[in-house]
Amino acid sequence: MADINIQRKKSSPSPWLLVLVVLLVLGLLAYFFLREPTAAPEPLPAGAVGTSAAAPGAVADSPQTAQSTPPPADGSAAVADMATDDAPASPEELATYAKAEGNEPDYGRRGLRMLSATLVDLADRDDLRDATVQERRNDLTSATSRLNEENASLRPGLVAAASLIQAMQQKAYPELEKPVGELAEQAQQLSGRSTAADQEQLHKFFAQAAEVVRTLSQPAEK
Repeated sequence: MADINIQRKKSSPSPWLLVLVVLLVLGLLAYFFLREPTAAPEPLPAGAVGTSAAAPGAVADSPQTAQSTPPPADGSAAVADMATDDAPASPEELATYAKAEGNEPDYGRRGLRMLSATLVDLADRDDLRDATVQERRNDLTSATSRLNEENASLRPGLVAAASLIQAMQQKAYPELEKPVGELAEQAQQLSGRSTAADQEQLHKFFAQAAEVVRTLSQPAEK
C-alpha cells in the first residue's frame, strides 16, 4: 500500500499586520511631504548690532532726559501753566501774567480765563453773594464758555468780567468806584481781536484788573 504524503498548509499573515504597515508607510510619507521647511534666519541689517548695543545706554540715560528744565526765576512759566488750568489766580499772579506774557499770541484768551476763574471764585464768597453778583457771575461763565471755539471774540467775556467786578464793588467796596468805572470803560473799548494794538490795550486792562482784584481779595471794611 502506497504512502500518501500530506503537506501541512502554511498559515497566511494576519491582514491587520498589513494594514498597520501600510498606515505606517503613509504616515512617514505624509510627514516628509507636508512638513514646513525650516526658514533660514534672516541676516541682520547693517548697523543693527551697533544699535542694539547702544540701547541699554539709551535706557540708562532716559531718566536724565526726562528731567524737566528748571523754571525761570521770574515764575512766568508757573503762571502760564495756571492759565491753562482755569484755576483761580492770586492778584500777584494776575499782575505777573499781565506784565510778562504781553507778547504771547494767545495772551488775551489765557488772561481772560485766569481772570474769569478768579472772579467766579470771589463771587461765591459769603460777603459778596447777592442776586446781582450771581447774575453777573452767570453772565461771565456763559460769555467765556466758547473761548475754545476758533475765532471766538474775547470782547463779550471782557465786558462780562468788568460787569462782575463792578457788581462786587457796588456790593461792598465803595472806594473802588473810580478804578472799576475806568476798567468798565476799557472793556467797552476793546475789540476782542489779537492785533498789536489790541495787545497793548489788553495789557492795560489785565494790569488794572489785577490791582482791583487785589483789593477785592481782602475782606470788605464794615
